[in-house]
Amino acid sequence: MEEKKRKTRTSAAVKNRYNAKVYGVVNIKVDKELVESFKAKCKEKGVSQAQILKKAMEDYLKET
Repeated sequence: MEEKKRKTRTSAAVKNRYNAKVYGVVNIKVDKELVESFKAKCKEKGVSQAQILKKAMEDYLKET
């Protein structure tokens, strides 16, 4: 008889530990109007907010 494979799930705690080890966090406070415009533009273009900010950071680091 064939055994069914057990379905496994990665727990949130495991994911959080991995993310804490691999990624950093940058927090900024800007005007609400700027945030709303940024979110709307990202949605309109179909790109993630993180993608835009990461690219801006990479470009900034290349120029200095």
